[in-house]
Amino acid sequence: MSGSRKVARSGDSDFVVVANRLPIDMERLPDGSLTWKRSPGGLVTALEPLLRKQRGAWIGWPGIVDGPEEPIVEDDLQLFPVRLSADDVAEYYEGFSNATLWPLYHDVIVKPMYHREWWDRYVDVNRRFAEATSKAAAEGATVWIQDYQLQLVPKMLRTLRPDLTIGFFLHIPFPPVELFMQMPWRTEIIEGLLGANLVGFHLPGGAQNFLFLSRRLVGANTSRASVGVRSRFGEVQLGSRTVKVGAFPISIDSADLDRTARHRDIRRRAKEIRAELGNPRKVLLGVDRLDYTKGIDVRLKAFSELLAEGRAKRDDTVLVQLATPSRERVESYRILRNEIEQQVGHINGEYGEVGHPVVHYIHRPVSRDELIAFFVAADVMLVTPLRDGMNLVAKEYVACRSDLGGALVLSEFTGAAAELRQAYLTNPHDLEGVKDTIEDAVNQTPEEGRRRMRALRRQVLAHDVDRWARSFLDVLANANSQGDPD
Repeated sequence: MSGSRKVARSGDSDFVVVANRLPIDMERLPDGSLTWKRSPGGLVTALEPLLRKQRGAWIGWPGIVDGPEEPIVEDDLQLFPVRLSADDVAEYYEGFSNATLWPLYHDVIVKPMYHREWWDRYVDVNRRFAEATSKAAAEGATVWIQDYQLQLVPKMLRTLRPDLTIGFFLHIPFPPVELFMQMPWRTEIIEGLLGANLVGFHLPGGAQNFLFLSRRLVGANTSRASVGVRSRFGEVQLGSRTVKVGAFPISIDSADLDRTARHRDIRRRAKEIRAELGNPRKVLLGVDRLDYTKGIDVRLKAFSELLAEGRAKRDDTVLVQLATPSRERVESYRILRNEIEQQVGHINGEYGEVGHPVVHYIHRPVSRDELIAFFVAADVMLVTPLRDGMNLVAKEYVACRSDLGGALVLSEFTGAAAELRQAYLTNPHDLEGVKDTIEDAVNQTPEEGRRRMRALRRQVLAHDVDRWARSFLDVLANANSQGDPD
């Protein structure tokens, strides 16, 4: 596909969201026909009203190899599939996105792999996303590009359609300068992001790293203004064009979770879960994608040592770990799954009884209502990533605790830690510290628990996903109105 080819301006969508995945799950049935169902995430929930109001479109991969490219119209929402081949999925998605960028952006917990053919495929797929977006967008439309899989799209799209207002948001951490400089294609990525009018990160540190790299790698003029954690902005001057850079901590649909968690059926199911676990005094809970960044091994090791030292009692404390399958064709994820399952087996072999394991491990997706019931049932939520852009599970747990019960143990290396200061914060690299923090959370007094949870809920309910989306889009609209055209 030629990078210089212009795409006709034929679209009629005034607001376009571009993400690796469409908000649907498509599957191919045995007879070869295709079926799909909605997969509503927080991003869809926040943006759906805007998409409907502004003749919106969503560009993304439908989740199957060699899928259809015909637009899907669902309740006035236009979905434009981008077709990916098996090689695209292997090299662009599993390769460059998840075996190069993901580990590099998460503090090289696993060593990133740098393969030229993966990079070439990443460039090619990003170009296809840019061209699909160019076709869908109306004259002067606003385009919001999401996440690390599509970092080249802003510049490509600006080349094709200089009339568009382009925003980009990174949903994972942006790495320290020293780590990012490992990337062989570092300049191309920074230049790709600088195609946007506004580049957003979860935390001010990510924005500052990006500003420094823009100056160092592209020779851009940058400035920054620091006015508190929620509104720290900088600018990159590229010739006559100004790129805004800022921090926008993402959140959840907290009011909806709060409402659902109060429902009688959810409360009843939460009681059933505790009964099924043997009505222990304390239920500890972990909820994660099975990913090496999440620190699942850290909390299992900490729990094992607390049991060994008698600081947790095996007859009245259980740990439930819900681990959603993830990237199972990537070698580092297969290794991780084996290690986690060995840990679980070892702990239950040492401390469990017949019919009464101390760790309950579920390696499959759990329905939303069932997950909310687990949040309501759990006395202590363990969120211990070694590095995480935000971690919305921590916020979801808080939103579900209208009873002001429960305690949140939260890694300092999550974006959420900057906002959820009343959680039990811990350094996941310090095993003794993690053990002490879990013990403090398990043994908190009811008064202390209510005080902390009340403060956490005030934060989460006030700063929801709708407020996040509106704050980004307001700054984007303002950034374009102040900027000069190319």
